[in-house]
Amino acid sequence: MTVLRGLREALVLFVIALVVVAVAAGVWVAVSGGEFVTRLGIALVIVGGLLGVTGDLTLSRVGMLGARATFGLAPERETGGGGRVLTGVGIFLFVGLPLVVAGIMLLS
Repeated sequence: MTVLRGLREALVLFVIALVVVAVAAGVWVAVSGGEFVTRLGIALVIVGGLLGVTGDLTLSRVGMLGARATFGLAPERETGGGGRVLTGVGIFLFVGLPLVVAGIMLLS
């Protein structure tokens, strides 16, 4: 059951990323011209790389350490995923990596 929830979460994240990237590439083409497929491929590689690196929210947790210490709060627990099933590795493997591969295939 957890596996299905994780795969469903990955599918939702993947589709949302595709829609956002397609809109951004469309705006990019409308503003500066060029070919949509090439711009879409470039944007997919960039967003896939960013999701692969920042998908587990580690960077946002590190950014809050100083503020939490200022207010005398303990650091966040590693298990506090906010209801998410996928870990950072899962987001990298099932969302970030497929976006990068799809972008590279569009660029070829």
